[in-house]
Amino acid sequence: MRVLPSERLISGSDEGSPLPDSRVELPPVIRRTEFVALALAGLLLIAVVAVLYVAKAFFLPVVMAMVAGTMLSPAATFLERRRVPRAIGAVLIVIAVTAMVTFVVALIAAPAMEWSSRLPELGAQLKDKLHVFDRPLALWRELQTMVGGSEGLPSFQFPKFDWVQPTLEFLSPTFAEFLLFFATLILFIASWRDLRRALIMTFGERDARLRTLRILNEIEVHLGNYLLTVTIINVGVGVATGIVCAVTRMPNPAGLGALAAALNFIPIIGPVAMFVILAIVGVMAFPTLGSGLVAAIAFGGITFLEGHFVTPTIIGRRLALNALAVFIALAFWTWLWGPMGAFLSSPLLIVGLILKEHLLPENSPQLPQE
Repeated sequence: MRVLPSERLISGSDEGSPLPDSRVELPPVIRRTEFVALALAGLLLIAVVAVLYVAKAFFLPVVMAMVAGTMLSPAATFLERRRVPRAIGAVLIVIAVTAMVTFVVALIAAPAMEWSSRLPELGAQLKDKLHVFDRPLALWRELQTMVGGSEGLPSFQFPKFDWVQPTLEFLSPTFAEFLLFFATLILFIASWRDLRRALIMTFGERDARLRTLRILNEIEVHLGNYLLTVTIINVGVGVATGIVCAVTRMPNPAGLGALAAALNFIPIIGPVAMFVILAIVGVMAFPTLGSGLVAAIAFGGITFLEGHFVTPTIIGRRLALNALAVFIALAFWTWLWGPMGAFLSSPLLIVGLILKEHLLPENSPQLPQE
């Protein structure tokens, strides 16, 4: 009689021993310890975000001063090489930056105060100019009636201006926040070298010290280059916008150009807000809707060229930023800290990418090509 291979295996096994289970035991995808670690990390992240949100009055000026101080630290090092004491150089740098910011604010504040005092009058003018949309709205109401809509579109109501005062209060930091920011900024720039040394010497192993030194050097270089490059680009956008406004005979082209340069520091939101401002100012300043939108359309072309060609060509060579990551960081920090958070979103994203590159290196095997 012929013996099958399976029978040989069974007959050759010890008597009374159970047959092996044909199912293969696979390890769990996530072990319990890993799940607990992920849960604790998530709770820690939620707690940190909650603290940053609640204690915004303290953390926002401090973080803003540290980021700005890291950006301005190369300038202090340059002055120190010219035999200027670092403390005096820090004060001179802060005074120079404050003077430039004050000059830009002065260009913007004069027309803004004039227009804010005429808001009801300007609102009535804008409402009259928007009567050009009465016919499309009437056609829409007729279409709703034809398809059986019970309610038509409501009549156009110009928004009230009760939001102006709360908005200004939200955008304007308190005197204590200003004082905390400037004091932290000066002390941070003056003591940055000692802080670097103390942070590096915190670690006992040589490899950890070298890694920390590389991280700090990259953060300083990238943030300094980012500030210098973005400032030059935004000044160019402001100058181009001012020239466009002067050519199209917009009111106060210098103030509008300065506002365009300032808002362009905020990704995505800033250019959109400036386009809306130019459209509103143009519609109120010119008799026809087409002539009023010329400056806004030209500004859209300028920001398109800047966003798709100039900035990626210059900044992309130093540190590539994913568009989705930029948008999510912008949304998160704007929700957390408002307009100043929007300004800090890109620098903080750069710091996060540098930390990820050094602390979590990519050692995983390469995937096969498709």
